Amino acid sequence: MTSKLWSLTAAASIAASAAMADSEGPWDGHMMWGGGYGVLGGLMMVIFWGVIIGLIVLAVHWVRDNRTGATRPTDALDILRERLAKGEIDEEEFRRRKAALDE
Repeated sequence: MTSKLWSLTAAASIAASAAMADSEGPWDGHMMWGGGYGVLGGLMMVIFWGVIIGLIVLAVHWVRDNRTGATRPTDALDILRERLAKGEIDEEEFRRRKAALDE
């Protein structure tokens, strides 16, 4: 585990050093790609914002799914059972409606 961590850290350091290296030339690091990050800097920006937007979308879905709390029954027989349990209908009414559903 430790050797894998060191290898990953070394690879990331080398990649970051290579990305940040300023090239010598007429651009002097102030135009277009800015600071010598090159295409890697643009790619990292796209990845960064993609991750941020993805996390926001996941959070919205999670909040929307958990906001309702208990799930509501969607089957007609489940709704009928729930009404009987709440006392909205009596057993005779339950049997009559259940027979109508079974037809």
